[in-house]
Amino acid sequence: MQNIHKVFLAIQLLLATVASAQNITITGTVRDSLQNPLDVANVVAVNQANQALDAFGITNPQGLYRLKVKANSNYIIKISYLGFQTKEIPITTTTQDLARDVILFSQTQDLDEVEVVYEIPITIKGDTIVYNTDSFVSGTEKKLADVLEKLPGIEINDDGEIEVEGKTVNKVMVEGEDFFDGDSKLAANNIPANALDKIEVLRNYSEVSQLSGVTNNQDNVALNIKLKEGKKKFWFGEITGGIGLDERYIAHPKLFYYSPKYSINILTDLNNIGELPFTSQDFRAFVGGLRGATRSNNGTIFSTGSNDLGLSTLQNNRAKEIDSRFGAVNFSYKPSEAWRLSGFGIYSYNNTLMETDATRTFITTNQIESTVTNTKQISKLGLVKFASDYKPSENLQWNYDVILKLSDENENVNILSVSDVTDDIEENKKQKPLGITQNSNLYYTLNEKNIFALETQYVHSNEDPFYNAIRSVQPFEDIVPFDENQGIFNVNQEQRVLTNRLDAKLDYFLITGPKSNLNFTLGTTQSSQNFDSRIFQILDNDADLNFQEDELNNRVGFNFSDIFLGLHYKLIVGKLTINPGLSVHNYTATNNQLGTEVKDELFNVVPNLFMNYQFKQSESLRLNYSVRRSFSDINNFAEGYVFNNYNALYQGNRDLESALFHNVSMNFFSFNMFNLQNIFANASYSKRIDAFKTNTVIEGINQARTTINSNLADETLSGSGSFQRTFGKIKVSTRASLSYSNTNNIVNDAPRNSTSLNQNYRFSIGSSFRNAPNLELGYRYNINDYKADETESTFFTDQPFLRFDASFLNGFVLLADYDYYFYRDKADTVENQYGFLNASLSYQKKDSKWEYSINSTNLTNNEELNRDTYNDLFFSTSSYIVQPRYVYLKVKYEL
Repeated sequence: MQNIHKVFLAIQLLLATVASAQNITITGTVRDSLQNPLDVANVVAVNQANQALDAFGITNPQGLYRLKVKANSNYIIKISYLGFQTKEIPITTTTQDLARDVILFSQTQDLDEVEVVYEIPITIKGDTIVYNTDSFVSGTEKKLADVLEKLPGIEINDDGEIEVEGKTVNKVMVEGEDFFDGDSKLAANNIPANALDKIEVLRNYSEVSQLSGVTNNQDNVALNIKLKEGKKKFWFGEITGGIGLDERYIAHPKLFYYSPKYSINILTDLNNIGELPFTSQDFRAFVGGLRGATRSNNGTIFSTGSNDLGLSTLQNNRAKEIDSRFGAVNFSYKPSEAWRLSGFGIYSYNNTLMETDATRTFITTNQIESTVTNTKQISKLGLVKFASDYKPSENLQWNYDVILKLSDENENVNILSVSDVTDDIEENKKQKPLGITQNSNLYYTLNEKNIFALETQYVHSNEDPFYNAIRSVQPFEDIVPFDENQGIFNVNQEQRVLTNRLDAKLDYFLITGPKSNLNFTLGTTQSSQNFDSRIFQILDNDADLNFQEDELNNRVGFNFSDIFLGLHYKLIVGKLTINPGLSVHNYTATNNQLGTEVKDELFNVVPNLFMNYQFKQSESLRLNYSVRRSFSDINNFAEGYVFNNYNALYQGNRDLESALFHNVSMNFFSFNMFNLQNIFANASYSKRIDAFKTNTVIEGINQARTTINSNLADETLSGSGSFQRTFGKIKVSTRASLSYSNTNNIVNDAPRNSTSLNQNYRFSIGSSFRNAPNLELGYRYNINDYKADETESTFFTDQPFLRFDASFLNGFVLLADYDYYFYRDKADTVENQYGFLNASLSYQKKDSKWEYSINSTNLTNNEELNRDTYNDLFFSTSSYIVQPRYVYLKVKYEL
C-alpha cells in the first residue's frame, strides 16, 4: 500500500508541474464608466499564433479577473458583459505576470453589435449558467456523462445521478423538452457527446412560472441540453454492435429527432457483458422530475409503498452473469403553442445470476451461520406514461399525467446454510404488481395578489407477492404446525395487497408585499387498503395442507384519513428569506381484522421552518426544521404471520400508534465562478419519539419479529461536504460523508441498544488538457463501525483509482479506468485485495461516421467483491462473485 501511495503522490506532483510550467498570470479589474465593478463579466485570451482560446475567466463581485496564459506569446484579451460594448486588448506576454484594468462602456441601441468570434466557455444569466461544451471537451468523450464530468461545478455521483453544486439534478431536458420524464441517469448514459452544443444549468427551477416567486425552489436544479445546429430537424444518433469471446454480444442503437413542434427519442440496448441500462432500483425510483410544485412538507409521513418480497440486489451493478434487454421510446408533440402532449414507454428485461458466500454472527446467541447462495433472477419491467400540459395564458396552467407501472419478477435461490445444523434450502419468489398513478395540477393567477394551486394524485396498486421455501430442516416448530412426516418441508405463502389512495391539496397564495406572501392550505389524504395472506404446506403427495390458525392467515382492511389545514408566511428581508409555518391535522386510522375494528383518532399541530441567507448569487446557507407525524401502512397492522425469508417471520401489531419525527438540517453551498471553486456542506439531525421498534424473538438463526411503539428514542446524525476547484488545467475534488445512528430495539424481551458509524472519504486530482492525454487519480477510504451492547465490528476499505483518456495518431482514442480494493476488518478475521481494470481502444477517421473499437472489462479477471452489513441481530460479511474478463469488438455508425 505504501508503494501505491508513493506512485500516486509522484504522478500528482508531475501533473501540477506540467500544468504550471511556462505559464504567467494576467490579472485586473473590469468596471463600468462610473467605476462600478462588473460581476460575472467574461474575459478570454485568444492566442494569435494559432487562434486558440487559451484561457478564460469570469469576474468576481469586485470585478477582479485572473487568466493563466503562456509566456512569450501574443494574445488578444476580449472582455464582454451583457449591455456593454465588447473590448479587445492586444497583449504580448513575457515571463513576468501582468496587470490590466478595463473600463467597459454601455452599448447604445444604434451601435452595431461587436462580433464575438469565440464562444464564451461559461456565461451567467441570472439563475442560469450556460456552458459551451466545445470549450471543455478533448474529443475522447462518448456520452453526456463524460462531458458533464469535465464541467466545473457538475459531477456524476456513485449512483450515476447528475449533481450540480452539491444538489441532485431533478430534471433533464433537451431543447426544452423532458428527456424520459427528466430522468438524469438515462440522459447521462445515452445522449451522444458529439450532439451537444451548450448545457444550461437552471438553478431555482420551477415548472410553474406563477409560483416561482412564492415557493422555495433553492434545491430544484434542472439541465437543458442545447444541440448543435446540424442535429436539429434531422434524425441523429448512433448504431452500435459488438461481439466477443465466450459468446459475448452488445447491440445499442439509439435515435433522436428534435424540432420546434415535436421530438422523438428511441433507445435500445441488448448485451450480456454486464452493462445495465435500467435496473429494478431505477424502476422503483422513477418518479418523474419536479411535478407538483407545492407538494412540500405538510407534516405527515404515510407511505403505501411497495410490498415486494425483497428480491436480491446487485452490488456495484455487477453479478456473476447479466443478460440485459432494454427498449424505450419518448415523444413530445405541440398541437398548438398553448398545448403540449408527451409520454414514454420503457421495457426492461434482466436475467441475472448471483453467487454469494456470507458469514453472519448473531449478537444475542453468538450463533455463526455460513451460507453459500446461488440466485437466478429474471426481471421484466414496464413503464408507460402519457402527459398533457395546457397553458393558454400566463395566468392559467393545467397539467395532467397518468403513469402505468408493470413488472413480472421471478427469483430462484439455492442456499446451503451451515450453523448448528446443515440445511439445504430452495427459495422461490414471484411477483407481478401493477400500479397506476394519475396527477392533475391546476394553477390559476387571479391577479397580481391572488394565486391558486390545486394538486391531486390518485394511486391504485395491486400486488401479489408469492413466496415458497423448500427446506430439509423443519422451521419454526413452535409457530407453524407443519406435518413432520414429510421428506422435505415445502412452505408456501400467498399475499395480495390492494391499495387505493387519493391526495389532494388546495393552496391559496396572498401576495402581501413585493417580498412577502401568505400561503393557506387545505388538504387531505384518503387511503384504503386490503391485505390477504395465507401460509400453507405442500405435502410429498402434492396435496395442500391449509393452516386454519388465525395467526397464519390475514384478512385485513385498513383505512387512513388525514384532513389538514396549513398556514405559512414567507418574508424576504435583504439577503434573508424566512418561511415559518404550521399545519393542523385530524387523523383517523382504522383496521378491521379478526372480526373486530380498532380505530385511532388524533388531532395534531406540527410546525416547520425554512430559512435561507443568500450571501451572494451563488452562495447561500439554508436551514430546514420540521416536525412530522409518522404512520404505518397495512403491513405493520396485520396480526397474522408473514414469511420474510427462510429464517424470518414477521407479525404485525394492530394496536400500533403514530410516532413523532423531528428533523433539522443545514446546508451551505458556494460556487465561485472567478476561481471555479465549488463548496457544498450538509448536516442533519433527526429524532424519532414514540418510534416504531422491532421486538424480536430469536432462537439459533430463526427470528420471529413484530413492531411495537416504544418510549426509547432513535437518533440519526449525518453530515457531508465536498470541495472542488480548478487550477488552470488541473481539477481537484474532495468529498467526505459521515452517518451516525443510535437505535433501540427489543431482542428476546431485553432492550438492545446499537450504534453504527459509517465514514466515506474521497479525493481526486485530474487534468483537463484539450490536446494532451488526461489522467485522474483518486483515493477512497471507507470505515464501517458497528456496535451492539458489548459486541463491536469494524471494517475498512482502501480504494485507490485512476481514469485515463488520450487521443493520438489522428483518430485513435484510448480509455482506461482502474479501481483497487483493500478490504479488511479490525479483528484481522477478514482480508482481501482485488482490482478492476476496464479499457477500450477505438479508431475513427476524421469526418468518418464509422468507429471501430476493442473493449475489455475486468482485465485483471477479479472474481469477487466484499461487503459488510449490520442490523440489531447480526453482523455480516460476504464475498460476492462477479463477471470474469470479457474482451469484445465493437462497431459504431453515427447517423
